[in-house]
Amino acid sequence: MKNAGVAAVLSFFISGLGQIYNGQIIKGLLFVAAYAISVALMHVLIGFLIFPIVWIWGIFDAYRTAERINARRSY
Repeated sequence: MKNAGVAAVLSFFISGLGQIYNGQIIKGLLFVAAYAISVALMHVLIGFLIFPIVWIWGIFDAYRTAERINARRSY
């Protein structure tokens, strides 16, 4: 069983860690890369728009994925 709260908190601190916790290594690494790119793009201002989108999406996705993993295992 995966704890959805832990997955969300991990992604809160670094986007992608929650996905890695859920066992989605490739997806987690893609989130980490998108997070790093959005931080780098802050120098040209577009990052200020992209950064919160990637960050919030990562938190939401980690939580939702953990919930789905738990729902499949409860049957």
